Amino acid sequence: MHEVTLTIDGLELTADEGMTVLEAALANSIYIPHLCYHPDLTPAGVCRLCMVEIDGRGLTISCKAPVEEGMVVRTDSPEINKVRRIAAELLIVNHHADCLACASNTQCKLQEVANYIGIEEERLARLRQPTAAFPIDLSNPFFIRDPNKCILCGICVRTCEEVQRVRAIDFAFRGFLTTISTFGDKPLAESICESCGECVTRCPAGALTPRKSQRPAREVSTTCPYCGCGCGIYLGVRGEKVVSVRGDVDNPVNKGALCVKGRFGYDFINHPERLTSPLIKQNGEFVKVTWDEALDCIGSNLSKCRGDEFAAISSAKCTNEENYLIQKFTRAVMGTNNIDHCARLCHAPTVAGLAQSLGSGAMTNSINEIGSASCVFAIGTNTTVAHPIIGLQIRQAQQNDAKLIVANPRRINLCRFADVFLQHRPGTDVALLMGMMRVIVDEGLFDSSFIEGRTEGFEAFSASLSSFDLDRVEQITGVERKNIIEAARIYATCKPATILYAMGITQHSHGTDNVLAISNIALITGNIGKPSTGVNPLRGQNNVQGACDTGALPGVYPGYQKVGDPAVRRKFESAWGCSLNESPGLTHVEIFDAIYARAIKTLYLVGENPILSEANATHVEEAINRLEFFVVQDIFLSETARLADVVLPAVTFAEKDGTFTNTERRVQRVYKAIEPIGDAKPDSWITCQIAKKLDAKGFDFSHPREIMDEIASLTPSYAGISYERLEKGGLQWPCPAGEHHPGTPILHTERFATENGRAKLVPLEYKPSAELPDDQYPLILTTERSLYHFHTATMTRKVAGLNVLRDRELVEINPKDATALGIADGETVRVVSRRGEVTADAKVTDVSPPGVICMTFHFAESPTNVLTSSALDPVAKIPETKVCAVRIERLEGAVA
Repeated sequence: MHEVTLTIDGLELTADEGMTVLEAALANSIYIPHLCYHPDLTPAGVCRLCMVEIDGRGLTISCKAPVEEGMVVRTDSPEINKVRRIAAELLIVNHHADCLACASNTQCKLQEVANYIGIEEERLARLRQPTAAFPIDLSNPFFIRDPNKCILCGICVRTCEEVQRVRAIDFAFRGFLTTISTFGDKPLAESICESCGECVTRCPAGALTPRKSQRPAREVSTTCPYCGCGCGIYLGVRGEKVVSVRGDVDNPVNKGALCVKGRFGYDFINHPERLTSPLIKQNGEFVKVTWDEALDCIGSNLSKCRGDEFAAISSAKCTNEENYLIQKFTRAVMGTNNIDHCARLCHAPTVAGLAQSLGSGAMTNSINEIGSASCVFAIGTNTTVAHPIIGLQIRQAQQNDAKLIVANPRRINLCRFADVFLQHRPGTDVALLMGMMRVIVDEGLFDSSFIEGRTEGFEAFSASLSSFDLDRVEQITGVERKNIIEAARIYATCKPATILYAMGITQHSHGTDNVLAISNIALITGNIGKPSTGVNPLRGQNNVQGACDTGALPGVYPGYQKVGDPAVRRKFESAWGCSLNESPGLTHVEIFDAIYARAIKTLYLVGENPILSEANATHVEEAINRLEFFVVQDIFLSETARLADVVLPAVTFAEKDGTFTNTERRVQRVYKAIEPIGDAKPDSWITCQIAKKLDAKGFDFSHPREIMDEIASLTPSYAGISYERLEKGGLQWPCPAGEHHPGTPILHTERFATENGRAKLVPLEYKPSAELPDDQYPLILTTERSLYHFHTATMTRKVAGLNVLRDRELVEINPKDATALGIADGETVRVVSRRGEVTADAKVTDVSPPGVICMTFHFAESPTNVLTSSALDPVAKIPETKVCAVRIERLEGAVA
């Protein structure tokens, strides 16, 4: 970038061309008073405090004046000070100040300006004081909005507009009554505000302040424990309590931005219901015991049940090191490959499908590339809800004039920004994508050189498109052909184009075919292996990628090395000093089927809650009740833990060291911030102690860094990763051995990870979902997540403010269906499937199309997965939780 030379206050400086005078001054540690400027936002120039003198121009607002070669600037003079003083006095006299009691005290930019200018009480006394007070908005559970302290800088408005693209607030009214307001001047809690807190972090004058404003004594850098984005955060600690969270502006994933859960959802860490000592069930009641007693009990029972009568379910919420140990324990000590985790319920088709077509089942590109794409195709992902920070990237791309295609059965929030919305019927993704590819091939919009040079199977794939003429596709999907054609043309011609998808694609009985269809469309257009392109599955939990990478899967060791490969097996036998079972183990759903059949007698469950998360959950509960011995390791006594024989108290992410791997394959450090609560222990310590009770070798680790070293020695894609390197920032795998490999932001730039280096185009056919509506069950139930809760809400329902924002299950139903059934908004209804029934409150909304209802799975009072179908994808063995047939009944005595 070209640099210019200018002089500020007699100092000759250089600045990048395009910078403003204010930015150049601040970059060189020259203070110019300002209140409406923020580096993340477009300059507004409304506070008039950043006034400077520029030779040849006179007084100028520095936040809007670009630097020029030879420019001479003065930041201080009698005339400048006069203008600043008047502007500051008018702001201060209209500002309701109680500085000592204000949460922004010592951090208030208005205080900073007043101190710099020097405000005189006598001058303020001559100015008219405000007589009326605006009501304070206390509706949001996490922050307070006090318009009486507002200086009308507009930073909150611009943050909501430019950063979040939510537009929940704006200037309202006129004159002395001017204020910042929501639409209709409603309380924030009744607006479209997402409670992200981004406006709160930027407010310069205490008008927006957190309800909890306890100042931390120290801060610890770590990684967010919620979704797969992997945001960098700082935990604020006071004593042995986490009192605040702020985003890490230097983290490349989120650059300081956080969602409502990431910023405010930390109360679970020090929650009084945390498990603090081991429990053993005696006569149907849990009794607190010592660790020695609990471990002796476990050792005694596990010693009687080795081999395939044992199974373990690991956790995507645990660290890489902990998942590695759990799978190592299962294989090396218990002698079975019956190890799985919740990836089976979310992205197993991604691993299976992309491994088949591309050679690697992971996100091909990086999160920070999305904002630079010319086209974003979001299919089967409610990104702004499930992955809010990636949602910001989509909004950024759209703001940069990218085209946005949204394909979803429901009119989700992202549709507000879409150029094309494809509202297809649940379960018809293959037909929709193949229809788009039919258009691309028929119109010659495919990338022939990429296909010839880097793929195989185009002829057979192209022939399979003959089954997808647009009349048939329109009939199957319910999407008008003109929209299919428009979307196909946009995706094929607006390059670079990126595809984002999530569980709307994978949680089907044909989920692997859905993933292969996505791979196909990226390959035929050449949208892979380049910046801002790719096939990008968005992982649902903080370490679901890492749990897969480190071998918590029944068919592969760490690094996706197959258990059936004799050479691979010998490698791990040598490293672990044992003989290993050569047969792949059972998957998540199959484990519970085997338990029900009494083939598996003992289960070791870590950090999961299948009573709420597993499809056909009643079957899971019935299976668990047939176990001879059941151990649960968790931070709370979850719905599943209540069924255990032994419960072991684990620690949260804030109480241990380790690593998480986010959805873009970035391995990042997790740092211990506080000591364990009570007698809780890290999962790694617990698993090692159980192994030692069984006289196992290879579990003597003094720190998780030693476990990572063992992972790196056995896992080629992690070979160059160490704690020493991660101290400087995260690394994206594959990161081969060596101290200087930078990691791999983009996969498949030169060759694919297949045997011959070519990607495979796969012919596909449309397969209907396993369970479709009929006269008895006329509606389709599909599932989603709430912005305010995470997974089975074991953590988020321990956060009071998140419960205020979403406190119960809702059945989202289209107005046409509600009218036909005589159901009113807010009425409690019964939802019935072939497997069970639940009650929940109806939410009448056109977000759900006619014939489709939608529920989350966060609420134990309304366990949605009692309803869902356990029909499996034959390849990935994932249950079809996105499509099942239901009916809705009004409760007896309900009045329409």
